[in-house]
Amino acid sequence: MVVIEFNLPAEQPLADSTIVVYNNAVPESVELAKFYAEKRGIAPDRLIGLDCSTQEEITREQYDATIAEPLRAVFRQRHWWTVNESPGKSPVVTAGSIHFVAIIKGVPLKIHSADSYSGDQPGNGPIRSRNEASVDSELSAIGFYSREISGAIPNSYFRSFRAISDFNNPKVLLACRLDAPSAETVRRMVVDAVATEKNGLWGRAYIDAGEKNVAGSTTGNEWLTEIVGQLHKVGIPVVYENTPALFPDVYPLTDCALYYGWYAGKVNGPFTRPDFRFVPGAIAVHIYSFSASTLRDPNADWVGPFVTKGAAASLGNVYEPYLQLTSRLDTFNDRLLHGFTFAESAYMATPALSWMTVMVGDPLYRPYESWLQIDVNAQFGKNANDWQMYHEFAVKNAARPSPEFRTLAGKAALSAHNCSMLEDLGSIEALDGNLSSAMNYFQQVRTCYTKPDDIIRVVLEESDAWLKLNKPKRALDLVRATLKSSPDIPAASLLRNIEHEASSQPSATPKKP
Repeated sequence: MVVIEFNLPAEQPLADSTIVVYNNAVPESVELAKFYAEKRGIAPDRLIGLDCSTQEEITREQYDATIAEPLRAVFRQRHWWTVNESPGKSPVVTAGSIHFVAIIKGVPLKIHSADSYSGDQPGNGPIRSRNEASVDSELSAIGFYSREISGAIPNSYFRSFRAISDFNNPKVLLACRLDAPSAETVRRMVVDAVATEKNGLWGRAYIDAGEKNVAGSTTGNEWLTEIVGQLHKVGIPVVYENTPALFPDVYPLTDCALYYGWYAGKVNGPFTRPDFRFVPGAIAVHIYSFSASTLRDPNADWVGPFVTKGAAASLGNVYEPYLQLTSRLDTFNDRLLHGFTFAESAYMATPALSWMTVMVGDPLYRPYESWLQIDVNAQFGKNANDWQMYHEFAVKNAARPSPEFRTLAGKAALSAHNCSMLEDLGSIEALDGNLSSAMNYFQQVRTCYTKPDDIIRVVLEESDAWLKLNKPKRALDLVRATLKSSPDIPAASLLRNIEHEASSQPSATPKKP
């Protein structure tokens, strides 16, 4: 093991309770560890170099000999743990000063299954009979000193609402991974996280729910639907896809700061387009059993492509986790919005340790920390952008009854010419079935936006409302007028689909006077 030396900048919050783990055999791992520690003000004695494999997948024996046991030794040597020992019993960690573990690109990602393991007691069923795991999830539980590798360890931090420093179980560590297909992407993830904290994560959320024809679809949809409500309460505009289809390749996914969705085996939709980029600091998660089976290929699974396309953080699984042990995205999103770190939010959302999950991103990242400084009695900031104005309005008027809130919000959005706020109010009305009211907002926001992609997205929403109102001619006229002005934009193919649908749908028969 090696400790990196460098000139330490001003101390930053949480740094004292963070260690950085890297691979001595991978030069870029050493450099990235130093880079991250400098950005976060983490002291040199908190950087731990391991002599471990350079492969993503390792054996249980390799994990024990080159990762778990060396780290346990460091925790004891540097007095980061207080450990009680009794003859014939496993050590018991009774106190600890380290809460966060930043695992750097180059450290193995996953541990494949073992045929036998001394001290293990496999059980029956799909969970108790499994002993493969992610390296990160195992490291979160090294303080348990358990020889039972089959099954999962219940996470006592699950659904907590306390900072990890106030949590009373020192055996639980919050291990996250700064990893990506390229070292440059990892550097950008760190830079974006630090920069975004200063001003907040601003942009639009895209939620892809709907019946996906997979086991547990009701549960997954409930998580995603709950997120929509959480975001609307704090004034984050949401585009909610609640059909069986995923967002199409050409869908105008502009200003994407948050993405939650499911269920496809590999990255697809707008995320595969060469021109797509998340906003800096974005968080993106797609529920899939093997969403992070590798982080070395920018086109494989979901997590690697997400961070390659600009996301700062994501959650994934290296092997099949089963839905009941998958991170609950509604809890994860809620804790982020309340100002907790990425690591705290992710582990509060995850039912099990010593299992399949990986949290990819800066563990100390707090995308909404700046929100905690909002003065609910102050007027809107003169320099606030549209995103900030909507959020501040939502926070300051949260106690109002829904009809009063929406009336005031509409007036405020029109007065400020806040296009994204107008669009979101239309989406809220449409979700509630108030299609005529939604139509009013969509018609106004079409003349508010100037970028073709934004205009087409609203036209898609408005034409869908016309079809639901059984007025296909209105949808057809709208779509054709838009195609005439923007015939060559990629998303125009979606309008042509609606044109075909509206053309084949008979108009409602007029009522006799």
